[in-house]
Amino acid sequence: MDRRVTKVLDGQRATFEALGCHVEDGEPDFTDARHVFQVQRALSFAARYGPLLAQHRHQMKDTVIWNTEEGLQLTAREIGEAEVQRARLYHRVREFMERHEFLLIPAAQVPPFDVSQPYVTEINGTRLPTYIDWMRVCSDITVTGLPALSIPAGFTDDGLPVGLQIVGRHQDEWGVLQLAHAFERATGFHRRRPPVAD
Repeated sequence: MDRRVTKVLDGQRATFEALGCHVEDGEPDFTDARHVFQVQRALSFAARYGPLLAQHRHQMKDTVIWNTEEGLQLTAREIGEAEVQRARLYHRVREFMERHEFLLIPAAQVPPFDVSQPYVTEINGTRLPTYIDWMRVCSDITVTGLPALSIPAGFTDDGLPVGLQIVGRHQDEWGVLQLAHAFERATGFHRRRPPVAD
């Protein structure tokens, strides 16, 4: 997690406490979430782009080629094992959410980056293994199937926007929307814009 993101979101703990929330540190056990997501993503790329790869490889992005080839190499056993891991993950997260009504995490692991940069390759000096690992804070939630939304939550010291992801219990979309609405009313970040540099 980029330290600038953490700094902004740590500052919002008091907002949730003022809304009546009991805020504590903690997180579910996301073991295997990255692997499950990578298998599911590769499988979907193979289904979507596999037929195009042989004839149109020269017209495809290298990241699409990589993901498609990863999917084409998957075995039935690997796909099945990923589904078993996903089921175990679901139950670990469900048990955590029985004790916590919401999970508050960054919407992205880094602040916005230069438009000419295709993707983030490292965070806080740590090299990322693939082109999609900078979004892992979202993909880990995706494989749980829990309702989540992203909401503006402040700005870095240099004026870059930072988002907060509010994750709720299974099928509690209404609760997620209510908490997001309360946070919006308390902070007004959804109406603010950073100063425009000359």
